[in-house]
Amino acid sequence: MQEVDINKLKYQVITVEKTLPPSGMPGDNWHRYVIGQGTSKIEGKKPGTLKAVTQHAEAVAEDLNFRAGKGGSTYAPRKKV
Repeated sequence: MQEVDINKLKYQVITVEKTLPPSGMPGDNWHRYVIGQGTSKIEGKKPGTLKAVTQHAEAVAEDLNFRAGKGGSTYAPRKKV
């Protein structure tokens, strides 16, 4: 039986770094963050300080882990009437 690294099963903040704003967006204090789980990656951009964007990315990762911990998919097909 193969052991599974529990950390690979949870979404984690991989990186937060200063970046240029998205096209057409004002401001110059933007950061890009990457959240990952195994080979799955989620990338986002957000204005704010490094600390604020890092806290945001950590909250997103925590929320994803909470949703995944409930089991099943977050996709809910509509029931036929």
